[in-house]
Amino acid sequence: MKQALKTTNLNRHEPIKSRPWAATFILTGGLIVLLLSMGISISFGAAKIPFLVVWEGIFQFNPDINQHQIIQEMRLPRVLGGAMVGAGLAVAGAIMQGMTRNPLADTGLLGINAGAGLVLTLCFAFLPGLSYSQLITFSFMGAAVSVVLVYGIGSLARGGISPLRLVLAGSALSALMSALSEGISLYFQIGQDIAYWYAGGLSGTTLVQLKAMLPWFVAAIAGAIFLSRSITMLSLGDDVARGLGQRTQLLKLAGAGIVLVLAGSCVSLVGAVGFVGLMIPHLTRKLVGVDYRWIIPCSAVLGSMLIVLADLSARMINPPHETPVGALIALIGVPFFLYLARKERREL
Repeated sequence: MKQALKTTNLNRHEPIKSRPWAATFILTGGLIVLLLSMGISISFGAAKIPFLVVWEGIFQFNPDINQHQIIQEMRLPRVLGGAMVGAGLAVAGAIMQGMTRNPLADTGLLGINAGAGLVLTLCFAFLPGLSYSQLITFSFMGAAVSVVLVYGIGSLARGGISPLRLVLAGSALSALMSALSEGISLYFQIGQDIAYWYAGGLSGTTLVQLKAMLPWFVAAIAGAIFLSRSITMLSLGDDVARGLGQRTQLLKLAGAGIVLVLAGSCVSLVGAVGFVGLMIPHLTRKLVGVDYRWIIPCSAVLGSMLIVLADLSARMINPPHETPVGALIALIGVPFFLYLARKERREL
């Protein structure tokens, strides 16, 4: 196993080693930076709140103090939601890239986010009284339908499934589902209710939503960590994984279920935020190597940092107006995707 990790990368043989020391540094230092970033994000806004008041508002809440109410009802849920979404999307992307050995795999690029979004739009139009827990369940269903459609379309091409074909199928399906979602929102006049959600924003996040999402999120992250060693073996190839005693089909089914839970819950909370699951796992592999026992937790920390800092930047670019987080991350994600696509094309 260790020898295989030393001689194998995501989808080809390269002499890259696992780096536990780097992973330990990311997990400890990254968590410290994440907590500091969350504190700064809570402090800054239309009304600046001193750090001491932020501390008191979180741990010594007094409902009679206006700043404490702002912290508890608006800023703390927003920051916690951003951290959860960043971790969820990054881990989902890492699992997809490891299981499929596809360096371009991402919940946004493969249409999973768009599928969840379309089903949520249908819920807003036809079932407006649903609770948030029920919306999460429907979001899972939309993500699952997208996976089936993308892989079905990709497998129809001559030569079978390839990373670029999957991305093309996912991009086409995302465009179709996004167009359908916009058409439905215009016809039923619900555009204002979901406009900012479509762009990828955290401004409407509430503690009620986080409490509904938390059990799904914790279960999925725990499942991803539990499967991390098996995903490492699967990333070496199906034949190698079977030779090492892995039940590959069952493993892929469990991994797909975790991806759907993470993607569906994140989309239901923040909307269409892409490229997190593409960029963060690649960066993490460069830093810690190819062992998914380190890649998955480190991706969660780095993904949380990315969303929290991006949300903070989105509020500071043009105050008091907000720039959608999804649009801000896309400014980095699109060039990164083009670089990977060009690199993948050269290696085919």
